[in-house]
Amino acid sequence: MSEVIKVGMADLKVATPPNTIRTSGLGSCVGVVIYDEMTNVFGMAHIMLPDSSQSKQATLNIAKYADSAIKELIKQLLSQGARAFSLKAKIAGGAQMFTFQSGSDLMRIGPRNVEAVKLALKQSKIPILAEDVGGKSGRTIEFDPLTKTLHIRTVNQGTAAI
Repeated sequence: MSEVIKVGMADLKVATPPNTIRTSGLGSCVGVVIYDEMTNVFGMAHIMLPDSSQSKQATLNIAKYADSAIKELIKQLLSQGARAFSLKAKIAGGAQMFTFQSGSDLMRIGPRNVEAVKLALKQSKIPILAEDVGGKSGRTIEFDPLTKTLHIRTVNQGTAAI
């Protein structure tokens, strides 16, 4: 029996087949799937903000930020038997959900999240094999580790697979 592992906002989880992993509510947030094709260990993070250094909270939720979430996800994958040299990634989300007159960079949360995720993956030497980012619509994503397919349901635009 397979189970769908649900990843909440500002959350991350690791799993193995035959389970799949899903997150919903990706507006400006970015869903990152990192997996090892050989060991089939995989995980997902639902990232809300680009940089943990901006946090003003006493207790840091490391899954909330691109820089800290990707490091933690990699650490958990490796602890479950994944190998650093064979990790791959797929990403989705980072929509610009609202239009602002000011054009302030602070309001570009979706695009800034995508940039931060790409930078963190590059720094960790993890190639991004596929992405579905940007736009103005929310997404739900589900990763199937057996086919290595990321299924994406986009509001008003149907489904896609990458």
